[in-house]
Amino acid sequence: MKKILNAPQDVVEEMMQGMAEAHKDIVHRVGSTRVLARNYEGAGKVGLISGGGSGHEPTHAGFVGQGMLSAAVFGDVFTSPTPDQVYEAVKAADKGAGVFMVIKNYTGDVLNFEMAKDMAEAEGIDVDFCITKDDIAVEDSLYSDGQRGVAGTIFVHKILGYHAEKGASLKELKALSEKLLPEIKTIGLALAPAIVPEQGKPGFELADDEIEFGIGIHGEPGYQRVKLQPSQAMAKEIYDKLSKALQLQAGDDVVVLVNGMGGTPLMEQYVFVNDVLELLKKDNVSAAKTMVGDYMTSIEMAGLSLTLMKLKDKAWLDALNAPVDTIAW
Repeated sequence: MKKILNAPQDVVEEMMQGMAEAHKDIVHRVGSTRVLARNYEGAGKVGLISGGGSGHEPTHAGFVGQGMLSAAVFGDVFTSPTPDQVYEAVKAADKGAGVFMVIKNYTGDVLNFEMAKDMAEAEGIDVDFCITKDDIAVEDSLYSDGQRGVAGTIFVHKILGYHAEKGASLKELKALSEKLLPEIKTIGLALAPAIVPEQGKPGFELADDEIEFGIGIHGEPGYQRVKLQPSQAMAKEIYDKLSKALQLQAGDDVVVLVNGMGGTPLMEQYVFVNDVLELLKKDNVSAAKTMVGDYMTSIEMAGLSLTLMKLKDKAWLDALNAPVDTIAW
């Protein structure tokens, strides 16, 4: 295993400290906790938090700042943060109007964020939440009851963050999330596994000439292993499933996100997105916005995911295009 680190057990702490020092104009570490919070006060506005296991950078702390998340909480690599850690994020984000939590659908995350909600409400902080389940590859997985929350979560951070900044209430953010979540669908694929630093070995095995469709961001199994295919074939396999799930029709508008898993060059991501955009054109579906890059990774996994968001409300596009002050957006 070759990685740029000091001691594997210190990787999350040292990464957090590095982010806080490198971007101290935007974020700060909350004491010695596992929380990075924005410097922007946002007084009187609903705070927005998210988090989960580390290893998915720039998610989640890369999206902390004015217009997006108020705070992010770090667990160990691929491990949910504890309820106490999430509670610290809630307290840091609370500016008098309550806190809304965006939770990815993994059993540990859901349980620990909900426990933190109870802790915060016992202290008089109003809290609500949504659970992202955009990965349609498999119904249940190693770490989830139901569909997983993956890269489509970034759209939720951005759109809810925009409305929180505009002064939306907890109730309004909850209602918006319920409209938004069904319109976001994702499937990923892997070419090679990631290595968790403290484990020192790949999380799964793929032959040199194999790929896996539907892989999870922690290396959870997907739905099909096949021989390596051209990008056009991979794009069609995923696009067809997403299009069916979203019931896309001619004249629809979508937002496209090609998300690198950490070990895939931008060159290849742009080849893939070109193939996706050609498929959309053939179906007379308009790509109102296209995003390409590493937004929710799996350490150094080689692969990518495709997210499509159906624009049922054109105001969602305005929210995505609004400027923010974060590390990674």
